[in-house]
Amino acid sequence: MKSTPLSLIAGTVALAAVTGFAAFTAPGDAGTPEAGAAARLPVERSSLLCPAPGGSDLSDTTYTSFTPAGESDGEAGTAELKPSVALPVEEDVPSDAEKDEESEKDKDEDSEKDAAKEKAAADKPVITLKASGKPATAETSDSDAPALIGTATGKLAPGWAAQQTTTNLAGGARGLLGVSCSGPDTDFWFPGASTAATRQDYVHLTNPDDTAAVADIELYGPEGTLKADVGEGITVPARSSVPMLISTLTTEAVDDVTVHVTTREGRVGAVVKAADDAAGSDWLAASEDPAATLVMPGIPADATSVRLVAFAPGDDDADVKVQLMGKSATFAPAGKDTLHIKSQMTAGVDLKNVTRGEPGSLLLSPAQGSTTPIVAALRVVRGTGDEQEIAYIPATGPVGERASVADNRAKGSVLSLTAPGETAKVKVTASAGSGGGEPTVKTYTVKGGTTLEVTPEVPSGLKGGYALTVETESGGPVHAARTLTIPQDGVQMFTVQTLPDDGGTVEVPAAEQDLSVLDD
Repeated sequence: MKSTPLSLIAGTVALAAVTGFAAFTAPGDAGTPEAGAAARLPVERSSLLCPAPGGSDLSDTTYTSFTPAGESDGEAGTAELKPSVALPVEEDVPSDAEKDEESEKDKDEDSEKDAAKEKAAADKPVITLKASGKPATAETSDSDAPALIGTATGKLAPGWAAQQTTTNLAGGARGLLGVSCSGPDTDFWFPGASTAATRQDYVHLTNPDDTAAVADIELYGPEGTLKADVGEGITVPARSSVPMLISTLTTEAVDDVTVHVTTREGRVGAVVKAADDAAGSDWLAASEDPAATLVMPGIPADATSVRLVAFAPGDDDADVKVQLMGKSATFAPAGKDTLHIKSQMTAGVDLKNVTRGEPGSLLLSPAQGSTTPIVAALRVVRGTGDEQEIAYIPATGPVGERASVADNRAKGSVLSLTAPGETAKVKVTASAGSGGGEPTVKTYTVKGGTTLEVTPEVPSGLKGGYALTVETESGGPVHAARTLTIPQDGVQMFTVQTLPDDGGTVEVPAAEQDLSVLDD
């Protein structure tokens, strides 16, 4: 028996860079593997899913793909977003002797040609990123544009981000709809949806894999579980997307609904498209995983209505303190300083114009000794009457080591930074433009318990759009959100995207032994 090849160790380390875990043992070891000191290495593969934009004949969608410049020594790699077209089903072709009519051959040939065309369409990228540090963009006016499935490898994988932004000027889906394309998972929480008659909310499920996924959707209102006629065992075919109108899953019309998506087979990307007859529409991204303390950053200063929707998924009720981290201090909204959330029930509270004319971020923390995990999101409205526009801010994790958001414009981009604990310092990089320009870098100090709203320095000589990357340099955790505003006919159309840690690096335990020197 020869010594263990060095390539095996290299392969294991590469796997660890993707999965986040690796351990080494010598042959014959019966005990639990022991890992050495962990090192942080860049991931070698990333996946992102963008939902079908939908809209009308008066809508336009921009896709932006971006990977921050890094120090990765990996392969050059690729980063592509492709249409989510279901893979053709392979069928047995009967022999000539089994065919009774010559026309059947022609039908089979046509079917094969159609399948080949379908596969070719699925293999053609909608957008391809050529290099890190500079975004790539693509546009479509097709209201039937499909969901996109993306993979990045090599140097383009660590921190890969993509943004889908749709401007819709007509109908109940009117508004600026933005969503950061996200990775596949098996569990999602969406507090803030609705089955009311004035709402048309869809949950979009996208399957990135070559085998079908099976998902379950549970709905929870203020009185508990909503009776659902359907919602269990939803099949999402391979490499395809399925939209489900939430109001068709139950006969109960409820204003505040928490949607829980899980998979029993495979994995999916999930996001909710919420449309309000009066206030327009936007995407509602999934809340941060259930936790006792949650942060929702980036409430605009001119918000005319802010509604908090929260849910306690466990067996215990939750009591939380409701606080706004404003420009200079943290304070509790008058008469709304606490919220009781019953187990398995959705709670909603209207905070009205809680920001008092200043930008802010909402902090939910345990009250009266309660440590029950919850999920939460904000429904934010700007404007009044016929000039209303809506956006959603889900609870989000901290920026951590690094986070990016794509599709920023020369005008209309605002970055919100909040430090719920200690004062922190962050570095903000505005990338080169998609069509040209030089990146700019600026450092900001965020005082503990406050929210700092900044207008990023536009890259010098900017052409096209750019990306923002936030990196924590010192101090406590920082939560961030980007607001993009595009005025249209007196309406401040806007969308808000949060910036959780991009997960561009993972801890890889060092090997306790060099297996390459072990002989038989």
